[in-house]
Amino acid sequence: MNHAELARTLDELIAAWESEVVEFKQAGNDYDTDKIGEYFSALSNEANLRGAAHSWLVFGVNNRTRGVVGTDYRPEPVRLQSLKHQIAQNTEPSITFRNIHELIRPDGRVVLFEIPAAPRGIPIAWKGHYFARAGESLTSLGLDKLDEIRRQTIAEDWTAQVVPRATLADLDEAALEKARESFAQKYANRFRPDEVRTWPLETFLDRCRIAQNGQITRAALLLLGKAESAGLLSPHPAQLIWKLEGPEHAYEHFGPPFLMNTTRLYQRIRNIQLRLLPQDELLPHEISKYDQRIVLEALHNCIVHQDYARNGRVVVTERPDRLRFENEGSFFEGQPDDYIPGTKTPRRYRNPFLAQAMAELNMIDTMGYGIHEMHERQAKRYLPLPDYDLSETGAVKLTIYGGVVDAAYTRLLMQKTDLPLTDIFALDRVQKRLPIPDSAVTHLKRAKLIEGRKPHLHVSALVAAATGGKAAYIRTRALDDAHYARLLTDLLAEFGSANRAEINEMLVPKLSEALTAEQKIHKINYLLTKWRKAGLIQNIGSDRAPRWTLAEKKE
Repeated sequence: MNHAELARTLDELIAAWESEVVEFKQAGNDYDTDKIGEYFSALSNEANLRGAAHSWLVFGVNNRTRGVVGTDYRPEPVRLQSLKHQIAQNTEPSITFRNIHELIRPDGRVVLFEIPAAPRGIPIAWKGHYFARAGESLTSLGLDKLDEIRRQTIAEDWTAQVVPRATLADLDEAALEKARESFAQKYANRFRPDEVRTWPLETFLDRCRIAQNGQITRAALLLLGKAESAGLLSPHPAQLIWKLEGPEHAYEHFGPPFLMNTTRLYQRIRNIQLRLLPQDELLPHEISKYDQRIVLEALHNCIVHQDYARNGRVVVTERPDRLRFENEGSFFEGQPDDYIPGTKTPRRYRNPFLAQAMAELNMIDTMGYGIHEMHERQAKRYLPLPDYDLSETGAVKLTIYGGVVDAAYTRLLMQKTDLPLTDIFALDRVQKRLPIPDSAVTHLKRAKLIEGRKPHLHVSALVAAATGGKAAYIRTRALDDAHYARLLTDLLAEFGSANRAEINEMLVPKLSEALTAEQKIHKINYLLTKWRKAGLIQNIGSDRAPRWTLAEKKE
Protein backbone atom coordinates (compact mmCIF):
# COMPACT_ATOMS: atom_id res chain seq x y z
CA MET A 1 0.00 0.00 0.00
CA ASN A 2 1.16 3.55 -0.66
CA HIS A 3 0.84 6.30 1.96
CA ALA A 4 -2.56 7.51 0.75
CA GLU A 5 -4.05 4.00 0.67
CA LEU A 6 -2.68 3.24 4.12
CA ALA A 7 -4.07 6.48 5.57
CA ARG A 8 -7.48 5.74 4.05
CA THR A 9 -7.41 2.19 5.47
CA LEU A 10 -6.62 3.52 8.97
CA ASP A 11 -9.45 6.06 8.80
CA GLU A 12 -11.89 3.34 7.72
CA LEU A 13 -10.78 1.01 10.53
CA ILE A 14 -11.16 3.77 13.15
CA ALA A 15 -14.59 4.74 11.79
CA ALA A 16 -15.83 1.13 12.05
CA TRP A 17 -13.93 0.68 15.34
CA GLU A 18 -13.07 -2.62 16.97
CA SER A 19 -14.62 -5.90 15.93
CA GLU A 20 -13.57 -9.54 16.00
CA VAL A 21 -11.11 -8.81 13.16
CA VAL A 22 -9.71 -5.41 14.30
CA GLU A 23 -7.86 -4.56 17.52
CA PHE A 24 -6.44 -1.15 18.51
CA LYS A 25 -3.70 -0.65 21.10
CA GLN A 26 -1.93 2.48 22.31
CA ALA A 27 1.33 0.45 22.80
CA GLY A 28 3.86 3.00 23.98
CA ASN A 29 7.56 2.12 24.09
CA ASP A 30 7.09 -1.64 24.09
CA TYR A 31 4.49 -4.36 24.00
CA ASP A 32 4.74 -7.96 25.13
CA THR A 33 5.51 -10.26 22.18
CA ASP A 34 3.52 -13.11 23.74
CA LYS A 35 0.46 -10.89 23.88
CA ILE A 36 0.96 -9.95 20.21
CA GLY A 37 1.14 -13.68 19.41
CA GLU A 38 -2.14 -14.31 21.23
CA TYR A 39 -3.84 -11.52 19.30
CA PHE A 40 -2.34 -12.90 16.08
CA SER A 41 -3.90 -16.32 16.75
CA ALA A 42 -7.26 -14.82 17.71
CA LEU A 43 -7.51 -12.37 14.81
CA SER A 44 -6.33 -14.93 12.25
CA ASN A 45 -8.92 -17.48 13.42
CA GLU A 46 -11.71 -14.90 13.52
CA ALA A 47 -10.88 -13.71 9.98
CA ASN A 48 -11.23 -17.30 8.80
CA LEU A 49 -14.60 -17.74 10.52
CA ARG A 50 -15.94 -14.49 9.03
CA GLY A 51 -14.67 -15.07 5.50
CA ALA A 52 -12.29 -12.10 5.65
CA ALA A 53 -8.97 -12.19 3.77
CA HIS A 54 -7.13 -10.63 6.71
CA SER A 55 -7.49 -8.86 10.07
CA TRP A 56 -5.70 -5.93 11.72
CA LEU A 57 -3.79 -5.22 14.91
CA VAL A 58 -3.12 -1.47 15.12
CA PHE A 59 -0.64 0.26 17.46
CA GLY A 60 -0.75 4.00 18.18
CA VAL A 61 -4.50 4.54 18.65
CA ASN A 62 -6.09 5.32 22.02
CA ASN A 63 -8.95 2.97 22.93
CA ARG A 64 -10.86 5.55 24.94
CA THR A 65 -10.61 8.62 22.68
CA ARG A 66 -10.47 6.64 19.43
CA GLY A 67 -7.77 9.03 18.26
CA VAL A 68 -4.21 8.63 17.01
CA VAL A 69 -1.71 9.21 19.82
CA GLY A 70 1.37 7.62 18.24
CA THR A 71 3.56 4.72 19.31
CA ASP A 72 7.30 4.20 19.83
CA TYR A 73 7.03 0.42 19.45
CA ARG A 74 10.20 -0.85 17.74
CA PRO A 75 11.04 2.36 15.85
CA GLU A 76 13.99 0.70 14.08
CA PRO A 77 12.70 -0.81 10.78
CA VAL A 78 14.89 -3.92 10.98
CA ARG A 79 13.80 -4.69 14.55
CA LEU A 80 10.15 -4.06 13.67
CA GLN A 81 10.26 -6.44 10.70
CA SER A 82 12.08 -9.07 12.81
CA LEU A 83 8.77 -9.57 14.63
CA LYS A 84 7.64 -11.58 11.58
CA HIS A 85 10.25 -14.23 12.35
CA GLN A 86 9.34 -14.31 16.05
CA ILE A 87 5.67 -14.89 15.22
CA ALA A 88 6.48 -17.59 12.65
CA GLN A 89 8.58 -19.46 15.23
CA ASN A 90 5.74 -19.89 17.73
CA THR A 91 2.59 -20.23 15.62
CA GLU A 92 1.24 -23.64 14.67
CA PRO A 93 1.25 -24.15 11.76
CA SER A 94 4.03 -21.65 11.14
CA ILE A 95 2.54 -18.44 9.75
CA THR A 96 3.26 -14.73 10.18
CA PHE A 97 2.10 -11.22 9.26
CA ARG A 98 1.23 -10.61 5.66
CA ASN A 99 2.82 -7.19 6.13
CA ILE A 100 3.80 -4.67 8.79
CA HIS A 101 2.99 -1.10 7.75
CA GLU A 102 4.24 2.15 9.27
CA LEU A 103 2.20 5.33 8.84
CA ILE A 104 3.60 8.70 9.96
CA ARG A 105 0.87 11.25 10.65
CA PRO A 106 0.99 14.73 12.18
CA ASP A 107 -0.55 13.31 15.37
CA GLY A 108 1.90 10.42 15.65
CA ARG A 109 3.34 7.19 14.22
CA VAL A 110 0.92 4.29 13.66
CA VAL A 111 1.94 0.66 13.10
CA LEU A 112 -0.58 -1.58 11.32
CA PHE A 113 -0.05 -5.34 11.48
CA GLU A 114 -1.82 -7.10 8.59
CA ILE A 115 -2.70 -10.64 9.76
CA PRO A 116 -3.70 -13.30 7.19
CA ALA A 117 -6.80 -15.39 7.81
CA ALA A 118 -6.15 -18.93 9.02
CA PRO A 119 -6.13 -21.35 6.06
CA ARG A 120 -9.36 -23.24 5.45
CA GLY A 121 -9.58 -26.19 7.80
CA ILE A 122 -6.50 -25.22 9.83
CA PRO A 123 -6.89 -23.12 13.04
CA ILE A 124 -3.84 -21.11 14.17
CA ALA A 125 -2.33 -21.65 17.62
CA TRP A 126 0.17 -19.53 19.57
CA LYS A 127 2.57 -21.69 21.62
CA GLY A 128 0.11 -24.58 21.53
CA HIS A 129 -3.01 -22.59 22.51
CA TYR A 130 -5.82 -21.48 20.23
CA PHE A 131 -7.25 -17.98 20.73
CA ALA A 132 -10.37 -16.16 19.58
CA ARG A 133 -12.32 -12.93 20.23
CA ALA A 134 -15.48 -12.45 22.23
CA GLY A 135 -16.53 -8.96 21.24
CA GLU A 136 -13.47 -6.83 22.06
CA SER A 137 -12.03 -9.36 24.52
CA LEU A 138 -9.33 -11.97 23.95
CA THR A 139 -10.41 -15.51 24.84
CA SER A 140 -9.69 -19.17 24.12
CA LEU A 141 -10.98 -20.63 20.87
CA GLY A 142 -14.00 -22.67 21.94
CA LEU A 143 -14.61 -26.20 20.75
CA ASP A 144 -17.53 -24.99 18.61
CA LYS A 145 -15.31 -22.57 16.66
CA LEU A 146 -12.43 -25.04 16.55
CA ASP A 147 -14.70 -27.69 15.03
CA GLU A 148 -16.23 -25.14 12.63
CA ILE A 149 -12.78 -24.36 11.20
CA ARG A 150 -11.71 -27.99 11.02
CA ARG A 151 -14.97 -29.03 9.33
CA GLN A 152 -14.39 -26.54 6.50
CA THR A 153 -12.47 -29.01 4.41
CA ILE A 154 -13.22 -32.43 5.92
CA ALA A 155 -15.89 -33.16 3.31
CA GLU A 156 -13.75 -32.04 0.36
CA ASP A 157 -10.26 -33.03 1.60
CA TRP A 158 -9.40 -36.51 0.33
CA THR A 159 -6.56 -36.89 2.84
CA ALA A 160 -8.76 -36.09 5.87
CA GLN A 161 -11.14 -39.00 5.34
CA VAL A 162 -11.10 -41.79 7.93
CA VAL A 163 -10.33 -45.25 6.50
CA PRO A 164 -12.91 -47.53 8.17
CA ARG A 165 -10.94 -50.77 7.92
CA ALA A 166 -7.59 -49.25 9.01
CA THR A 167 -6.23 -49.82 12.53
CA LEU A 168 -3.09 -48.85 14.44
CA ALA A 169 -1.62 -52.19 13.32
CA ASP A 170 -1.49 -50.83 9.75
CA LEU A 171 1.14 -48.23 10.73
CA ASP A 172 4.87 -48.85 10.30
CA GLU A 173 6.87 -49.04 13.55
CA ALA A 174 10.01 -47.43 12.12
CA ALA A 175 7.96 -44.60 10.59
CA LEU A 176 6.18 -44.00 13.91
CA GLU A 177 9.52 -43.78 15.71
CA LYS A 178 10.79 -41.33 13.10
CA ALA A 179 7.55 -39.31 13.43
CA ARG A 180 8.01 -39.00 17.20
CA GLU A 181 11.60 -37.83 16.69
CA SER A 182 10.55 -35.23 14.10
CA PHE A 183 7.69 -33.95 16.27
CA ALA A 184 9.94 -33.73 19.35
CA GLN A 185 12.57 -31.86 17.33
CA LYS A 186 10.00 -29.36 16.04
CA TYR A 187 8.67 -28.70 19.54
CA ALA A 188 11.90 -29.05 21.52
CA ASN A 189 11.08 -25.81 23.36
CA ARG A 190 7.80 -27.29 24.63
CA PHE A 191 8.30 -31.03 25.12
CA ARG A 192 11.20 -33.21 26.19
CA PRO A 193 12.00 -35.99 23.69
CA ASP A 194 11.43 -38.66 26.35
CA GLU A 195 8.02 -37.12 27.12
CA VAL A 196 6.90 -37.43 23.48
CA ARG A 197 8.02 -41.08 23.42
CA THR A 198 5.86 -41.92 26.45
CA TRP A 199 2.60 -40.64 24.95
CA PRO A 200 0.12 -43.39 24.01
CA LEU A 201 0.07 -43.85 20.24
CA GLU A 202 -3.49 -42.54 19.89
CA THR A 203 -2.53 -39.39 21.82
CA PHE A 204 0.56 -38.82 19.69
CA LEU A 205 -1.34 -39.24 16.41
CA ASP A 206 -4.01 -36.77 17.50
CA ARG A 207 -1.43 -34.24 18.72
CA CYS A 208 0.48 -34.32 15.45
CA ARG A 209 -2.88 -33.93 13.68
CA ILE A 210 -2.58 -37.04 11.55
CA ALA A 211 -5.54 -38.95 13.03
CA GLN A 212 -9.06 -37.97 14.06
CA ASN A 213 -9.97 -39.02 17.59
CA GLY A 214 -7.68 -42.01 17.27
CA GLN A 215 -9.14 -43.07 13.90
CA ILE A 216 -6.74 -43.68 11.00
CA THR A 217 -7.01 -41.23 8.11
CA ARG A 218 -5.76 -41.46 4.55
CA ALA A 219 -3.04 -38.95 5.49
CA ALA A 220 -1.86 -41.32 8.26
CA LEU A 221 -1.61 -44.22 5.81
CA LEU A 222 0.26 -42.12 3.24
CA LEU A 223 2.86 -40.85 5.70
CA LEU A 224 3.12 -43.68 8.27
CA GLY A 225 1.38 -46.72 6.80
CA LYS A 226 3.02 -50.08 6.16
CA ALA A 227 3.81 -50.86 2.53
CA GLU A 228 0.96 -53.37 2.38
CA SER A 229 -1.49 -50.80 3.80
CA ALA A 230 -1.55 -49.03 0.41
CA GLY A 231 -4.27 -51.51 -0.58
CA LEU A 232 -6.62 -49.81 1.89
CA LEU A 233 -6.45 -46.67 -0.31
CA SER A 234 -7.42 -48.52 -3.52
CA PRO A 235 -8.29 -47.54 -6.22
CA HIS A 236 -6.14 -44.49 -5.49
CA PRO A 237 -2.44 -45.38 -5.99
CA ALA A 238 -0.19 -44.27 -3.14
CA GLN A 239 3.06 -44.42 -5.04
CA LEU A 240 6.26 -42.53 -5.82
CA ILE A 241 8.27 -43.55 -8.90
CA TRP A 242 11.95 -42.95 -9.61
CA LYS A 243 13.06 -43.33 -13.25
CA LEU A 244 16.58 -43.10 -14.69
CA GLU A 245 16.76 -41.97 -18.34
CA GLY A 246 19.83 -41.45 -20.53
CA PRO A 247 22.64 -43.84 -21.42
CA GLU A 248 21.29 -46.19 -18.74
CA HIS A 249 17.71 -46.99 -17.75
CA ALA A 250 16.30 -48.04 -14.38
CA TYR A 251 13.24 -47.48 -12.20
CA GLU A 252 11.85 -48.24 -8.75
CA HIS A 253 8.46 -47.86 -7.06
CA PHE A 254 8.02 -46.57 -3.51
CA GLY A 255 4.81 -46.85 -1.50
CA PRO A 256 4.01 -45.85 2.11
CA PRO A 257 5.35 -44.81 4.50
CA PHE A 258 6.22 -41.61 2.61
CA LEU A 259 7.87 -40.17 5.74
CA MET A 260 10.66 -42.74 5.26
CA ASN A 261 10.52 -43.47 1.55
CA THR A 262 11.12 -39.96 0.25
CA THR A 263 14.64 -40.23 1.70
CA ARG A 264 15.04 -43.70 0.16
CA LEU A 265 14.03 -42.34 -3.23
CA TYR A 266 16.56 -39.50 -2.85
CA GLN A 267 19.27 -42.08 -2.18
CA ARG A 268 18.61 -43.65 -5.62
CA ILE A 269 19.61 -40.42 -7.35
CA ARG A 270 23.19 -40.36 -8.65
CA ASN A 271 24.48 -37.42 -6.68
CA ILE A 272 28.11 -37.02 -7.72
CA GLN A 273 30.34 -34.04 -6.88
CA LEU A 274 30.64 -31.17 -9.38
CA ARG A 275 33.86 -29.14 -9.70
CA LEU A 276 33.25 -25.48 -10.57
CA LEU A 277 36.40 -23.49 -11.32
CA PRO A 278 36.23 -19.75 -10.54
CA GLN A 279 38.13 -17.36 -12.81
CA ASP A 280 41.77 -16.77 -11.83
CA GLU A 281 41.72 -19.50 -9.17
CA LEU A 282 43.44 -22.87 -9.20
CA LEU A 283 41.24 -24.59 -6.62
CA PRO A 284 37.72 -25.49 -7.78
CA HIS A 285 34.55 -25.20 -5.73
CA GLU A 286 33.12 -28.66 -5.11
CA ILE A 287 29.36 -29.01 -4.70
CA SER A 288 27.04 -31.97 -4.82
CA LYS A 289 25.10 -32.32 -8.05
CA TYR A 290 21.85 -32.02 -6.12
CA ASP A 291 21.16 -30.49 -2.73
CA GLN A 292 19.29 -32.95 -0.49
CA ARG A 293 17.08 -30.25 1.05
CA ILE A 294 16.06 -28.98 -2.40
CA VAL A 295 15.23 -32.48 -3.67
CA LEU A 296 13.21 -33.41 -0.56
CA GLU A 297 11.43 -30.03 -0.56
CA ALA A 298 10.39 -30.62 -4.18
CA LEU A 299 9.31 -34.20 -3.47
CA HIS A 300 7.38 -33.28 -0.32
CA ASN A 301 5.63 -30.49 -2.25
CA CYS A 302 4.54 -33.08 -4.84
CA ILE A 303 3.08 -35.24 -2.06
CA VAL A 304 1.21 -32.47 -0.27
CA HIS A 305 -0.19 -30.90 -3.47
CA GLN A 306 -1.02 -34.13 -5.30
CA ASP A 307 -4.66 -34.43 -6.40
CA TYR A 308 -5.14 -37.99 -5.17
CA ALA A 309 -8.66 -38.19 -6.58
CA ARG A 310 -7.13 -38.21 -10.09
CA ASN A 311 -5.58 -41.64 -9.37
CA GLY A 312 -2.10 -40.51 -10.40
CA ARG A 313 1.40 -41.12 -9.09
CA VAL A 314 4.29 -38.80 -8.25
CA VAL A 315 7.07 -39.36 -10.79
CA VAL A 316 10.72 -38.31 -10.39
CA THR A 317 12.72 -38.64 -13.61
CA GLU A 318 16.51 -38.47 -13.39
CA ARG A 319 18.41 -37.41 -16.50
CA PRO A 320 22.19 -36.85 -16.80
CA ASP A 321 21.97 -33.14 -15.91
CA ARG A 322 18.58 -32.59 -14.25
CA LEU A 323 15.67 -33.98 -12.24
CA ARG A 324 12.04 -33.62 -13.22
CA PHE A 325 9.23 -33.92 -10.66
CA GLU A 326 5.64 -34.49 -11.83
CA ASN A 327 2.44 -34.60 -9.81
CA GLU A 328 -1.26 -34.62 -10.57
CA GLY A 329 -3.30 -31.46 -10.00
CA SER A 330 -2.88 -27.90 -11.22
CA PHE A 331 -1.01 -25.30 -9.14
CA PHE A 332 -3.53 -24.70 -6.36
CA GLU A 333 -3.16 -21.03 -5.41
CA GLY A 334 -1.42 -18.41 -7.51
CA GLN A 335 1.56 -19.10 -9.76
CA PRO A 336 5.06 -20.41 -8.91
CA ASP A 337 6.63 -17.00 -9.61
CA ASP A 338 4.43 -15.48 -6.87
CA TYR A 339 6.33 -17.49 -4.24
CA ILE A 340 9.91 -16.84 -5.41
CA PRO A 341 10.36 -13.56 -3.41
CA GLY A 342 9.24 -15.38 -0.23
CA THR A 343 6.50 -12.85 0.62
CA LYS A 344 3.34 -14.74 -0.42
CA THR A 345 1.59 -17.00 2.08
CA PRO A 346 -0.98 -19.44 0.63
CA ARG A 347 -4.44 -19.20 2.16
CA ARG A 348 -5.60 -22.57 0.89
CA TYR A 349 -4.19 -26.04 0.32
CA ARG A 350 -5.68 -28.78 -1.81
CA ASN A 351 -5.02 -31.24 1.05
CA PRO A 352 -5.07 -29.10 4.23
CA PHE A 353 -5.26 -32.10 6.59
CA LEU A 354 -2.18 -33.69 4.98
CA ALA A 355 -0.43 -30.29 4.86
CA GLN A 356 -0.92 -29.77 8.59
CA ALA A 357 0.29 -33.29 9.39
CA MET A 358 3.41 -32.87 7.23
CA ALA A 359 4.12 -29.51 8.88
CA GLU A 360 3.85 -31.12 12.33
CA LEU A 361 6.36 -33.78 11.24
CA ASN A 362 8.78 -31.13 9.92
CA MET A 363 8.39 -32.22 6.29
CA ILE A 364 7.13 -28.87 4.96
CA ASP A 365 6.29 -25.37 6.12
CA THR A 366 2.91 -23.81 5.40
CA MET A 367 4.19 -20.30 4.83
CA GLY A 368 4.98 -20.62 1.13
CA TYR A 369 8.73 -20.34 1.77
CA GLY A 370 9.55 -23.67 0.08
CA ILE A 371 9.80 -22.34 -3.49
CA HIS A 372 11.75 -19.30 -2.28
CA GLU A 373 14.25 -21.46 -0.40
CA MET A 374 14.72 -23.84 -3.33
CA HIS A 375 15.61 -20.90 -5.58
CA GLU A 376 17.83 -19.30 -2.96
CA ARG A 377 19.77 -22.49 -2.20
CA GLN A 378 20.22 -23.28 -5.90
CA ALA A 379 21.57 -19.75 -6.51
CA LYS A 380 24.05 -20.18 -3.64
CA ARG A 381 25.25 -23.32 -5.40
CA TYR A 382 25.85 -21.24 -8.60
CA LEU A 383 23.54 -23.45 -10.66
CA PRO A 384 20.48 -22.63 -12.80
CA LEU A 385 17.25 -21.97 -10.91
CA PRO A 386 14.32 -24.42 -10.89
CA ASP A 387 11.79 -24.28 -13.73
CA TYR A 388 8.03 -24.88 -13.42
CA ASP A 389 6.03 -26.17 -16.38
CA LEU A 390 2.24 -25.80 -16.08
CA SER A 391 1.51 -26.29 -19.79
CA GLU A 392 -0.19 -29.67 -19.30
CA THR A 393 -3.69 -29.29 -17.89
CA GLY A 394 -4.06 -30.87 -14.46
CA ALA A 395 -0.35 -31.48 -13.86
CA VAL A 396 2.67 -29.66 -12.43
CA LYS A 397 6.22 -30.35 -13.62
CA LEU A 398 9.29 -29.03 -11.85
CA THR A 399 12.87 -29.25 -13.16
CA ILE A 400 15.88 -29.07 -10.82
CA TYR A 401 19.21 -28.61 -12.61
CA GLY A 402 22.30 -30.62 -11.70
CA GLY A 403 24.76 -28.98 -14.08
CA VAL A 404 25.87 -25.73 -15.70
CA VAL A 405 23.80 -24.26 -18.56
CA ASP A 406 25.93 -21.14 -19.19
CA ALA A 407 29.43 -20.91 -17.68
CA ALA A 408 29.26 -17.10 -17.67
CA TYR A 409 26.13 -17.16 -15.45
CA THR A 410 27.76 -19.61 -13.04
CA ARG A 411 30.98 -17.62 -12.79
CA LEU A 412 29.00 -14.42 -12.35
CA LEU A 413 27.24 -15.88 -9.28
CA MET A 414 30.61 -17.03 -7.92
CA GLN A 415 32.00 -13.50 -8.32
CA LYS A 416 28.95 -11.44 -7.33
CA THR A 417 27.64 -13.12 -4.20
CA ASP A 418 25.50 -10.13 -3.17
CA LEU A 419 23.08 -10.13 -6.11
CA PRO A 420 19.43 -10.08 -5.03
CA LEU A 421 17.32 -13.10 -5.96
CA THR A 422 15.20 -11.01 -8.35
CA ASP A 423 18.30 -10.17 -10.43
CA ILE A 424 19.50 -13.79 -10.36
CA PHE A 425 16.06 -14.94 -11.52
CA ALA A 426 16.18 -12.54 -14.49
CA LEU A 427 19.76 -13.54 -15.36
CA ASP A 428 18.75 -17.20 -15.18
CA ARG A 429 16.05 -16.58 -17.77
CA VAL A 430 18.57 -14.78 -19.98
CA GLN A 431 20.95 -17.76 -19.88
CA LYS A 432 18.05 -20.04 -20.84
CA ARG A 433 17.05 -17.73 -23.71
CA LEU A 434 13.70 -17.02 -22.05
CA PRO A 435 11.96 -13.62 -22.16
CA ILE A 436 12.17 -11.14 -19.30
CA PRO A 437 10.10 -7.96 -18.74
CA ASP A 438 11.30 -4.70 -20.26
CA SER A 439 11.76 -3.27 -16.75
CA ALA A 440 14.15 -6.13 -15.90
CA VAL A 441 16.07 -5.57 -19.13
CA THR A 442 16.47 -1.88 -18.30
CA HIS A 443 17.61 -2.63 -14.75
CA LEU A 444 20.13 -5.31 -15.75
CA LYS A 445 21.56 -3.11 -18.50
CA ARG A 446 21.99 -0.21 -16.10
CA ALA A 447 23.81 -2.59 -13.76
CA LYS A 448 25.92 -3.67 -16.79
CA LEU A 449 24.95 -7.29 -16.26
CA ILE A 450 23.49 -7.94 -19.72
CA GLU A 451 23.90 -6.60 -23.23
CA GLY A 452 22.26 -6.95 -26.61
CA ARG A 453 18.75 -6.43 -27.91
CA LYS A 454 15.70 -8.53 -27.14
CA PRO A 455 15.41 -11.41 -27.75
CA HIS A 456 19.20 -11.81 -28.18
CA LEU A 457 20.33 -10.81 -24.70
CA HIS A 458 23.61 -12.05 -23.29
CA VAL A 459 26.18 -11.36 -20.60
CA SER A 460 27.73 -7.91 -20.97
CA ALA A 461 31.38 -7.22 -21.73
CA LEU A 462 32.00 -6.00 -18.18
CA VAL A 463 30.62 -9.19 -16.66
CA ALA A 464 32.36 -11.34 -19.25
CA ALA A 465 35.68 -9.80 -18.28
CA ALA A 466 34.95 -10.32 -14.60
CA THR A 467 33.97 -13.93 -15.17
CA GLY A 468 36.63 -14.91 -17.67
CA GLY A 469 34.09 -14.95 -20.51
CA LYS A 470 35.86 -12.49 -22.84
CA ALA A 471 36.06 -14.92 -25.73
CA ALA A 472 32.44 -15.98 -25.23
CA TYR A 473 31.41 -12.34 -25.16
CA ILE A 474 33.13 -11.54 -28.45
CA ARG A 475 31.48 -14.58 -30.04
CA THR A 476 27.99 -13.50 -28.94
CA ARG A 477 28.34 -9.73 -29.33
CA ALA A 478 26.60 -8.19 -32.31
CA LEU A 479 29.39 -6.29 -34.07
CA ASP A 480 28.78 -3.15 -36.01
CA ASP A 481 27.62 -3.48 -39.64
CA ALA A 482 30.62 -1.45 -40.82
CA HIS A 483 32.89 -4.26 -39.59
CA TYR A 484 31.13 -6.77 -41.84
CA ALA A 485 31.22 -4.28 -44.75
CA ARG A 486 35.02 -4.02 -44.44
CA LEU A 487 35.32 -7.82 -44.49
CA LEU A 488 33.26 -8.02 -47.69
CA THR A 489 35.01 -5.15 -49.49
CA ASP A 490 38.40 -6.66 -48.62
CA LEU A 491 37.24 -9.98 -50.11
CA LEU A 492 35.96 -8.35 -53.30
CA ALA A 493 39.03 -6.15 -53.68
CA GLU A 494 41.30 -9.20 -53.35
CA PHE A 495 39.41 -11.62 -55.62
CA GLY A 496 37.31 -9.31 -57.82
CA SER A 497 33.97 -11.02 -57.17
CA ALA A 498 32.24 -13.57 -54.96
CA ASN A 499 29.07 -15.63 -55.13
CA ARG A 500 26.62 -16.01 -52.26
CA ALA A 501 28.11 -19.29 -51.00
CA GLU A 502 31.55 -17.65 -50.75
CA ILE A 503 30.11 -14.63 -48.92
CA ASN A 504 28.24 -16.93 -46.51
CA GLU A 505 31.40 -18.93 -45.89
CA MET A 506 33.21 -15.76 -44.84
CA LEU A 507 30.47 -13.94 -42.87
CA VAL A 508 28.49 -16.70 -41.12
CA PRO A 509 31.31 -17.60 -38.67
CA LYS A 510 31.79 -13.90 -37.89
CA LEU A 511 28.18 -13.23 -36.89
CA SER A 512 26.99 -13.38 -33.29
CA GLU A 513 26.59 -16.88 -31.86
CA ALA A 514 23.42 -15.60 -30.23
CA LEU A 515 21.80 -15.89 -33.71
CA THR A 516 20.43 -19.13 -35.10
CA ALA A 517 21.65 -20.43 -38.49
CA GLU A 518 18.47 -19.16 -40.14
CA GLN A 519 18.81 -15.76 -38.49
CA LYS A 520 22.40 -15.48 -39.73
CA ILE A 521 21.27 -16.02 -43.35
CA HIS A 522 18.55 -13.36 -42.92
CA LYS A 523 21.18 -11.01 -41.50
CA ILE A 524 23.42 -11.46 -44.56
CA ASN A 525 20.41 -10.88 -46.88
CA TYR A 526 19.76 -7.63 -45.05
CA LEU A 527 23.40 -6.52 -45.24
CA LEU A 528 23.76 -7.22 -48.96
CA THR A 529 20.56 -5.28 -49.73
CA LYS A 530 21.70 -2.40 -47.52
CA TRP A 531 25.15 -2.18 -49.14
CA ARG A 532 23.72 -2.48 -52.67
CA LYS A 533 21.33 0.41 -52.06
CA ALA A 534 24.18 2.43 -50.58
CA GLY A 535 26.18 1.97 -53.79
CA LEU A 536 28.94 -0.05 -52.12
CA ILE A 537 28.49 -3.31 -54.09
CA GLN A 538 26.66 -4.48 -57.22
CA ASN A 539 25.28 -7.76 -58.55
CA ILE A 540 26.74 -8.66 -61.98
CA GLY A 541 25.01 -12.05 -62.01
CA SER A 542 21.30 -12.90 -61.95
CA ASP A 543 18.74 -12.82 -59.14
CA ARG A 544 18.86 -16.63 -58.94
CA ALA A 545 22.67 -16.82 -59.14
CA PRO A 546 24.05 -13.49 -57.90
CA ARG A 547 27.70 -12.60 -58.21
CA TRP A 548 28.85 -9.58 -56.26
CA THR A 549 31.58 -7.06 -57.06
CA LEU A 550 32.54 -3.66 -55.78
CA ALA A 551 30.35 -0.96 -57.32
CA GLU A 552 31.99 1.15 -60.00
CA LYS A 553 32.75 4.65 -58.85
CA LYS A 554 30.83 7.31 -60.76
CA GLU A 555 32.83 10.25 -62.04
